[in-house]
Amino acid sequence: MDAADLDKVDEIIDRYRGQEGILIQLLLDLQSELNWIPREVISHLSERLRVPKSQIYRIASFYKVINLNPVGRHVIQVCMGTACQVRGAHKVLDFTASRLKIKPEETTSDLAFSLKKVNCLGCCSMGPVMTVDEVYHGGVNLEGAEKILKNLS
Repeated sequence: MDAADLDKVDEIIDRYRGQEGILIQLLLDLQSELNWIPREVISHLSERLRVPKSQIYRIASFYKVINLNPVGRHVIQVCMGTACQVRGAHKVLDFTASRLKIKPEETTSDLAFSLKKVNCLGCCSMGPVMTVDEVYHGGVNLEGAEKILKNLS
């Protein structure tokens, strides 16, 4: 983590100076800026807020929306809810993983893509469903997944 990133971190921390109960929102703001929460940021946050690292990790690891590992510029999610599964979501997930050369819950080495399998995206009638950077794609088959991935390359 370079000095410019730490300056950004300090700027975000300073927005909350003197406020109580801000740790979750602070972590979300930091992640929005950095795309994930590196160890160095947690250490720095611990020092600045005088909060034990263990407390920060406990909160950060509880919420799935907070990433403690690097996340790709494009986040691809494949719904694995029952309605999507019976319509072939496993094939879409396997194809996408194979095409990206990663497993679900991993990020490509160039940090271009992260692949996540999720329990439900809340649009069962459209299954199988894939999201790319929070844009929903319904009725995805292998050809559709290929087209979506090609448009990202």
